[in-house]
Amino acid sequence: MGTKLTPVAFDVETTGFESDSTVTVLGLVLPLGCRVFLNAGGRPADRDRLERELETEFDAVVRVSCHRNERELLAAVAEFVAESIADDDYMLVAYNGELYRGGFDLPFLRTRCALLDCRWPFDGVPYADLLPIFRARFNTTVDEEQVNDLEGAYQALIGDGLTALDPFADSREAVAAFERGEFRPLLAHNLADILRTDALAGVAQRYCGTSEFDLKSLTPTLRDPSLTGR
Repeated sequence: MGTKLTPVAFDVETTGFESDSTVTVLGLVLPLGCRVFLNAGGRPADRDRLERELETEFDAVVRVSCHRNERELLAAVAEFVAESIADDDYMLVAYNGELYRGGFDLPFLRTRCALLDCRWPFDGVPYADLLPIFRARFNTTVDEEQVNDLEGAYQALIGDGLTALDPFADSREAVAAFERGEFRPLLAHNLADILRTDALAGVAQRYCGTSEFDLKSLTPTLRDPSLTGR
């Protein structure tokens, strides 16, 4: 079933790794283009300009929405997923987004949703993590060392095209950009990651069998009452 579903690549940017850190950007890649949600932290953000500059830079369709805070961002993501992704032929994919004993993006989002009493955004969506596939089913050895991080796997198997478009070398630079209100490079960093993830999902679908995609449901045991009519 996994390889018959269309992957939706996903990644988040945050202000840190602690439970009281904040989601600053959440990006998704769909067949028609990239959908990026920005937490502007109450500061002005020129959405139209951001879209124009990012579309030119990445040669891709990019749609940006700007939100005053993290709560509004999470609510917007949940609404978008319910309308455009959930209960359809899509699977959410991430690179080290959530594993059996690890991963970052989904556990972080659960904690933030719980602390803010927000609706879980990925109700009705199956999920597959790409890291185990590339760790076990591809040779990504470079200079006698196996590289399994997102950037390393992408460079080993695809090239460095998107790496050249990523303005940051590590997540600390993305945190600093958010604090300074430098939204374009912050969004460019997220776009580079979700497009790398999307490209690797395509490689995995092309060369791996269905069983390699260890699909899990992201639908919670107690669904949001507003969704029971769907």
